[in-house]
Amino acid sequence: MARWEPGTAERMQQAALELFATRGFEQTTAAEIAAAVGLTERTFFRHFSDKREVLFHGQDQLLSCFLDGVAAAPADAPPMRVVEHALRSSADYFPDERRPRSRARQAVVDAVPALRERERHKLATIAEAIAAALRGRGVPEPAATLAAESGMTVFAIAFTRWLHEDERRSFAQVADWVLDELVGLTAGR
Repeated sequence: MARWEPGTAERMQQAALELFATRGFEQTTAAEIAAAVGLTERTFFRHFSDKREVLFHGQDQLLSCFLDGVAAAPADAPPMRVVEHALRSSADYFPDERRPRSRARQAVVDAVPALRERERHKLATIAEAIAAALRGRGVPEPAATLAAESGMTVFAIAFTRWLHEDERRSFAQVADWVLDELVGLTAGR
């Protein structure tokens, strides 16, 4: 039976993206998402608290990527170098084969104000965690928050650019390019 197959959450995520794209986020129910992959609404709620979470499932993994990058940075690295490590680590979460799904997801998020707000909250949560990790490394305020918030701005701009249809560079390459732009801006270039 379908409910016992591995990858249940991922199958529901894919079905949800397809339904959101064709019917709209507001018009799609959790029961319809579950039914699209041969499951019950009850099974849906075993995996997700609500239909928004279908789009934000994996946030903890992304946060872990950032924090792993902070932890992997040399102990004596300055704050923005630590953030650079975090950005490079987050790039592992976005291999090129993930780009089409990320584009579809972002189109849904962009179309619904409440989802855009949830996306901003996700980025703010990650920035707060990076700032806390920087403070844990001995970086004082306001440097810890400035570095973390700057890193999340770089991430958000890079992610948006990476989603463009004409973009062929990897996420890591795009993030490095955006970070170089920031460094140039702050250096007075």
